[in-house]
Amino acid sequence: MKRLLTCLLLGVLSNQVYASTQTTSLPKEREDREPEAATGFAKKRAHVAEDYMVVAANPYASWAGKNIIEQGGSAIDAAVAVQAMLTLVEPQSSGIGGGAFILYWDNENKVLHTYDGRETAPESVNAYLFMQHGKAMKWREAVVGGKSVGVPGVLKALDMAHQEFGSLSWKSLFDDTIKLAEEGFTVSERLQRLVSLDIHPGLQAFPVSHAYFFPGDKPLNQGDIKKNRRLANTLREVAAEGVEVFYEGRLAERISDTVQNASINPGTLSAEDIKDYQAKKRNAVCGSYRTYQICGMAPPSAGGINVLQILKMLEKFELHKMQPNQLEAAHLFTQASKLAYADRATYIADTDFTNLPFGALINNTYLSRRAEQISAEKDFGKARAGEPYVESFFTAGISPEFPNTSHISIVDKKGNAVSMTTSIEFMFGSGLMVEGFLLNNQLTDFSFSPSNGRFRVLNRVEPNKRPRSSMSPTMVFDEKGELVMAIGSPGGSRIINYVAQTIIGVLDWGLDMQQAINLPKITNRNDYTALEKGTDAEKLKPGLEALGHNVRVIDLNSGLHGILIKDGKLIGGADPRREGVAVGR
Repeated sequence: MKRLLTCLLLGVLSNQVYASTQTTSLPKEREDREPEAATGFAKKRAHVAEDYMVVAANPYASWAGKNIIEQGGSAIDAAVAVQAMLTLVEPQSSGIGGGAFILYWDNENKVLHTYDGRETAPESVNAYLFMQHGKAMKWREAVVGGKSVGVPGVLKALDMAHQEFGSLSWKSLFDDTIKLAEEGFTVSERLQRLVSLDIHPGLQAFPVSHAYFFPGDKPLNQGDIKKNRRLANTLREVAAEGVEVFYEGRLAERISDTVQNASINPGTLSAEDIKDYQAKKRNAVCGSYRTYQICGMAPPSAGGINVLQILKMLEKFELHKMQPNQLEAAHLFTQASKLAYADRATYIADTDFTNLPFGALINNTYLSRRAEQISAEKDFGKARAGEPYVESFFTAGISPEFPNTSHISIVDKKGNAVSMTTSIEFMFGSGLMVEGFLLNNQLTDFSFSPSNGRFRVLNRVEPNKRPRSSMSPTMVFDEKGELVMAIGSPGGSRIINYVAQTIIGVLDWGLDMQQAINLPKITNRNDYTALEKGTDAEKLKPGLEALGHNVRVIDLNSGLHGILIKDGKLIGGADPRREGVAVGR
């Protein structure tokens, strides 16, 4: 098995998915909210196929998905296999100890389904979970250990989708990962660098994690052959007995015991919390952009709403006549983004608790009114939330999100598709490792402070609630209702910008998927305009400052993976900023 996957990996490289490699140095400074450092830039070209396509964050994972489709599996079958493999080879970003949002396109019936596998807070928590002595905890203190761990949801969501649209048996989807976990995978440069940075204190503090990532007190090294027999045993149980073995019985007890007995920030997550977890099907967020339909995930994801908001507010501008790195295009994009992020901070949270209909935030009249604030002549400053509801007694809350996430895009032989964003939140999650996988720290996506003055924060901590997320798995459809694009990205709160910018690159500027993903990144989260360091975007700094922007040139660590369907071809793209690849036939 190891020899097979090694050969496959070498085949990917020889087929010039990486046309050339150029590694940049690690940044000397990073913001607290972006602790997963950039690890280089590898030039890539679009991968074109006719039959099917899998794009994932690591070559082992892409080929695991490819193997499943070659065996007659569906897109969701492949997604299960990819997620299992990512748990092994990209443990810093996602895994069965985390959560996910999944879009599934049933091509035969032309129906889009969405699955919410977001983590939930324990029954025993209250709104002051991350408050100490009347003050909000610092995020570096809050993310480590048991307090931040939510009930993992990704397996339940995948199982729900597989029961509806799986073609192969559940048991068969884990074979590649089980074998590789037993025989050992080759540690990538990215994993080595992120471990070596030693940013996460939990990896040193927790004995199980330390032994795995620092064998012999030395960090994992690129090229090491790393085995994970505990994960192999866990996946073998999940494969044979189904997800119930994870949510009930021994594994649930091990998770709750690890959380409750953590040496740092012990939490209250119980086996009963895990047993009670339910994945949910939700209505997709869909709206028009020019001649296309843009569809994404509903709350607790902010992505579906905010990506659509940005696009709709830019619809009145003739972006197609502009160039990707043109000053005016960058300026307009940041203005629409600021307005969307202002709404996000105030109005978007788990709608099972807020009861606010998200339709008000994507109403055409409302967005047209919001877009009136956008001027091509100057930056309008700090955006304020709009008034989409008759009465609003809510306020914005601060909830840091980290760029440690992974995205999977898949189109199978029948045209069914998956756009799935999956995460354990901070790099290496909570730092707690149990039975071969890391546990998430997703509860830190809640607002640490439950109120702002006399107003409630919608995204405050509550029992069984799901924290807000910026994960933005997205699908685009043409005027005939045919799938055109499946796209998504990691990147913390900047995900929304990454996905919206890439969609504009394809739909307005006529770029192929890889070209659009390669675009220098420009973001504004209603704070400042960030230009990607080391790219042509840096040249925009003087012009944007002249328009009134507060500009910072920094590393922007997207991880976009997408598939464009055009003229009967599947055109796959993987972000050059990470190690993912597109494979297909």
